[in-house]
Amino acid sequence: MLSKLTIKNVALIDSAEIEFCAGLNVLSGETGAGKSVILDSVNFVLGAKADKTMIRYGETECMVKAEFSVPEDSKAVHTLREMDIDTDGDIIISRKFSESGKNSIKLNGNTVTVSMLRKVTDSLVDVHGQSEHFFLLKESNQLRTLDGVAGGELIPEKEKLSGLLSELRQIDRQINLLGGDVKERGRRLDILKFQIDEIEAVDLKEGEEEELLAKRNKINNLEKIISAVREATEALSGENGALDCIRSAKRAMSGIARLDEEYSSAYERLEGIALDADDIAETLSEMGDELYFDEDEARETETRLDAITALKRKYGANKKEIDAYLKKSREEYELLSDCEGQYAILTEKSERVRKQIYEVCRKITSLRKKSGEAFCRRVTEELKTLNIRNAKFEIQFDDYTPEDAASAGANGLDRICFLFSANAGEPLKPLGKIISGGEMSRFMLAIKTQLSDVNEISTYIFDEIDAGISGKTAKVVGEKFAKIAKNMQIIAVSHLAQIAAMSDREFLIEKREEDGKTHTQVRELNEKEKTQEIVRLLGGEEGEEFAVKHAEELLKQAREYKTAIN
Repeated sequence: MLSKLTIKNVALIDSAEIEFCAGLNVLSGETGAGKSVILDSVNFVLGAKADKTMIRYGETECMVKAEFSVPEDSKAVHTLREMDIDTDGDIIISRKFSESGKNSIKLNGNTVTVSMLRKVTDSLVDVHGQSEHFFLLKESNQLRTLDGVAGGELIPEKEKLSGLLSELRQIDRQINLLGGDVKERGRRLDILKFQIDEIEAVDLKEGEEEELLAKRNKINNLEKIISAVREATEALSGENGALDCIRSAKRAMSGIARLDEEYSSAYERLEGIALDADDIAETLSEMGDELYFDEDEARETETRLDAITALKRKYGANKKEIDAYLKKSREEYELLSDCEGQYAILTEKSERVRKQIYEVCRKITSLRKKSGEAFCRRVTEELKTLNIRNAKFEIQFDDYTPEDAASAGANGLDRICFLFSANAGEPLKPLGKIISGGEMSRFMLAIKTQLSDVNEISTYIFDEIDAGISGKTAKVVGEKFAKIAKNMQIIAVSHLAQIAAMSDREFLIEKREEDGKTHTQVRELNEKEKTQEIVRLLGGEEGEEFAVKHAEELLKQAREYKTAIN
């Protein structure tokens, strides 16, 4: 939800800070007080196109900051993490715009572009009014909405479709390998044969390169090794070497070993050292006898290492990658060797899979149409209660044929369009052709009344929701707002007392003059001030007894209704 909005130097607002609640937030005020400035500020911080005219006269830049709190598993959080921007569900957007046209946008302290910002805000807020943030004006979003209506029935069919599309892509890749004329295929076969023979000729074994590198290291240091072994052998077994000294010590201790256990222990230790030294000397002697330079072995080692290096340079960094390359090359070679036969087999497989894709797409379309018809009926009934008595709402599906199966995507082949007409005798038109902001707002209100979660957006802003309605219809709209606001945040600009009475938090937008300048001020109303504002919205005068009682009655009815639906 949008928890806080900070505005500086936007139009008539020099500074404003609005703290919204999780339920129904209503903004009201005299015509021209600056309600549109609030919505313009929201659109601006969500990523709308910036305009120098929004900067307050006499200032060089404007700034809007929006603070959101959303679930950690929400789409917005997921999008931020894909951008490597840290968040635990708190999202802070700050945007500045200067007279020079410089745009500065920060997301949780990270500088981002407008397009990056929109990727996040598209799933944060939906503004319904004279703005460009119409979620349902995009046909792709209309399809998402319809799929949300259809629910779990679509999931297995979409999974089946995904598997078939993957299979078709693999078949198409294999068919593409068969492309080209006879000469091209012949050249490709020659290349593949050479590569396969080269890899097979080397016949690289697991761990072989490491063993060869160790052997080469030994060969390159052979002279040093021979010298060290000979020196060590001489030190141990040469004249007056270590062995002679140990034996002398052993003989000296043998004469007194029986006199005391301590002398006996020293003698035994010397005897053990003598045995170990003798064994080491013998081992070094054998080592020395085996050490010699074998020119053929050295040459074979270098030749083998060169062959492995060449293989790695061409076909992979290690044995696993080289083996994978060999397997792929063999498969392509076999495919091209039997080109005509393979082409016929693959073409038949492709046609069979395309047919299956078409059948699954038809099933998906059928499920969507079935859900869509019921959905349209429910929304139409809602629209009638919202004072659009002649409302008509349908979902148009574009036709497709089996030949279109090749262009199917993860959502199938459906291209849909929401069609709407608000007036008797008027034809149904695409939703984007609706001019009235009030109609659009009520249309979205009807949808949100029917769906607890059309999309992942948790904040809805409604403008001109009260256009052309009053009395009973206004009461119905207020009740629907209260009902929807149980599960999501609503921010509504309204001139209706019935809607203001249902608010969980009420804000008054008013203009004042100070030092020859006009300022727009936004302030939260307490209960007494809220009653006074409802009196004003009812057309009464402050302190007028009848108007005050009417306002208090509206507030009482609102409290009772909200208690009943909780």
